[in-house]
Amino acid sequence: MNFSTTREQSSLEITELTEGKNGLTGKIIGAAIDVHRTLGPGLLESAYEACLVYELRLRKLKIESQKAIPIFYKDVVLDCGYRADLIVNDQVIVEIKSIAGISGIHEAQLMSYLERSDCRYGLLINFNVKLLREGIRRFKI
Repeated sequence: MNFSTTREQSSLEITELTEGKNGLTGKIIGAAIDVHRTLGPGLLESAYEACLVYELRLRKLKIESQKAIPIFYKDVVLDCGYRADLIVNDQVIVEIKSIAGISGIHEAQLMSYLERSDCRYGLLINFNVKLLREGIRRFKI
């Protein structure tokens, strides 16, 4: 395999993950929109998480819920209680919120999870908004 083939494959993988409603993040966002249309704002994060897991499984996606994110410190691995809300197809971390507004600390949390995992894409979804598109932030590292 030469370098140009590798680059083309990498570009294809990124496109499949991120572009349009048929990409992986598009499918996740579509499922989140379905959940939000049905439930509306104002519920607990756990309710949105359970419904989003259901919707994503209907779409035949692999879901890991509340997956531990370990901390590697010097020569030890520590379980400090960090958990990703969802990991979809081993590629995208989804953090679910139901709060008045996303702040920098929520973005930093997701970026930290991405840096400590094999995932390179993240979605921060706040369900406590009138229109869900206002509560979605995409991340790539």
